[in-house]
Amino acid sequence: MGKPTGFMEFPREIPADRAPTERIKDWQELHLHFPDEKLKQQGARCMDCGIPFCHTGTLLSGMAAGCPINNLIPEWNDLIYRGLWRQALDRLHKTNNFPEFTGRVCPAPCEGSCTLGINEPPVTIKNIEYSIIEKAYENGWIAPRPPQNRTGKTVAVVGSGPAGLACADQLNRAGHTVTVFERADRIGGLLMYGIPNMKLDKKVVQRRLDLMAAEGVNFVTNTEVGTDYPADRLLEEYDAVVLAGGATKPRDLPVPGRELDGIHFAMDFLRPNTQTLLDGAPSDGYISAAGKDVIIIGGGDTGTDCVGTSLRQGCNSVIQFEILDRPPDERQPDNPWPEWPKIFRVDYGQEEAAALQGRDPRYYAIMTKKFVGDENGRVKEIHTVDIEWVFNNGSRPAIQEIPGTEKVWPTQLVLLAMGFLGPEDTLLDKLGIERDARSNAKAEYGRFETSVPGVFAAGDMRRGQSLVVWAINEGRGAAREVDRYLMGETELP
Repeated sequence: MGKPTGFMEFPREIPADRAPTERIKDWQELHLHFPDEKLKQQGARCMDCGIPFCHTGTLLSGMAAGCPINNLIPEWNDLIYRGLWRQALDRLHKTNNFPEFTGRVCPAPCEGSCTLGINEPPVTIKNIEYSIIEKAYENGWIAPRPPQNRTGKTVAVVGSGPAGLACADQLNRAGHTVTVFERADRIGGLLMYGIPNMKLDKKVVQRRLDLMAAEGVNFVTNTEVGTDYPADRLLEEYDAVVLAGGATKPRDLPVPGRELDGIHFAMDFLRPNTQTLLDGAPSDGYISAAGKDVIIIGGGDTGTDCVGTSLRQGCNSVIQFEILDRPPDERQPDNPWPEWPKIFRVDYGQEEAAALQGRDPRYYAIMTKKFVGDENGRVKEIHTVDIEWVFNNGSRPAIQEIPGTEKVWPTQLVLLAMGFLGPEDTLLDKLGIERDARSNAKAEYGRFETSVPGVFAAGDMRRGQSLVVWAINEGRGAAREVDRYLMGETELP
């Protein structure tokens, strides 16, 4: 694959990002483009490893090792090295409905499992994927291709995030008439309102949605199934139903003072900010960080997005608390290749905060004890204590507070970004869907059918909070099983 000696000749290179102090002045995407010659060299680094782990999509230690949608990575790396962009696009589309999304926001578990990554920086798989699809759009290779024949079968997809859209796209290609229901005012789910514009420009999302609409997918917005649209009516009017509403129930922080004004879930901060940006005027529920000392509790991607958004809104300062220890700089013995490397990383938000404030905004192994408010009932302080994780005889680790490390932090805006507990209850309860132990819709992976015949579940609503690429995997899988349910057989991958 690629040039047999390319991995020895060419170092890993990725495109430069826009300067942090410049990009925080707008909401445009972070990354700059890479010339074709550089991309050819990066494709040449794919080393003909014999047994590529990059496209396996295996779960190791609870984390993805390799690409969950089994992208044919060595094949399109080789095609890029040889300058065969159109053929590379064809290989990419065989497994991925939306490479313009994954090429921007996927954390690239494929690169964590790249064989070259055992002792060298891995191949720049994610950037090559992004470059293939963007060149395809630029050259007009992406055009509507509606199915030639319709089956007469109808399918409702509830939720328009990556799982719902992937499912709808596949079912439409199979000739079924698909309607996607979305409770928000725009289609896209977390792609539209859960990921800020600087990571995923909404023009990119709308570009794909327009393509799907031109191919025959029906989109219905401002409609919450189970509330605005009766659940039983859904079962009556469609031959099959796919539930892909996500895991949108946020994890709370039940400590004293939680009821104070100025403490919000992260998505209640991010969602109206993007809506305001798209509408050109403040939306309902808009929360501004301008002039405030912002503290974000939670160290994942959502927390990073809160950092970047707060900076662009003009916050006075931003701090991020993480209850876990700081990750190591290099793989540890208990985290071998090809597992996802649990190492210290600096994402775009932390890079921007460091450029503005002089240091990384994250504080590790710190626990919030209480919130304190002013005379008007607004948060003004967070009280914390440093902790250490204690491991006893192989049992679950326990938190132990470190005496004398108590600290008070001034703040006027607190954002809770501690992940999600599972799907919301309304629709699942009204349909009578059986749940698993984590409150998700119970449906066997690979089959995706729930306890209600003809009703399927996919994405975070079935598996819990996960990656965009897993959502696409599940949406495609659910589409295959819906097609089999409707037709008795299926040719969908």
